[in-house]
Amino acid sequence: MASSSKKTRGKQKIEIKIIENEDDRLISFSKRHFGIYKKISELSTLCGSVTKRFLNPNQPLYETTDAPVEAYRKVRIKSLVQDYNEVHDQLDASKEKQKAFSLAQQSCGSDSHHWWKTPIDQLNPRELHERDKCFTEFIDLISVARDKKVASISSMHTAMDDDVLLSFLLDMALVCS
Repeated sequence: MASSSKKTRGKQKIEIKIIENEDDRLISFSKRHFGIYKKISELSTLCGSVTKRFLNPNQPLYETTDAPVEAYRKVRIKSLVQDYNEVHDQLDASKEKQKAFSLAQQSCGSDSHHWWKTPIDQLNPRELHERDKCFTEFIDLISVARDKKVASISSMHTAMDDDVLLSFLLDMALVCS
């Protein structure tokens, strides 16, 4: 039969004072040193620069910042500056492309949105030559698009009516002419 009396005192609050017996002190330390080191680490993380300030009151506060925090901050700032420069370069390149596109549109007629609507008899020889070049490029683009569509339709394995294919090809021919 088990005895009903406790063999240990269990977890009790003890008075905080120095343990006089050195062996008991070392045993207590060996049992609690992980917890003690953890608390020291937490306090150092939370209050490290404040404790440094109290230990050396003549030291300026900006010098008490922990080295790892300062190193991380510098690396992060360098990374952000690099990202900013890359985005800025991309923006500059995009602006240059936009300028080139705008100039190309202007060179194909005075009304850049409807350059093909300007009557031909109002154009000078240089403008006629530019208009001819624009139309040639436009026809080439339509031919390439048409060839891709025809190739994709012919490569499809689904059955299509000959009438549907014929009407599509006629529509493409009308667009190109």
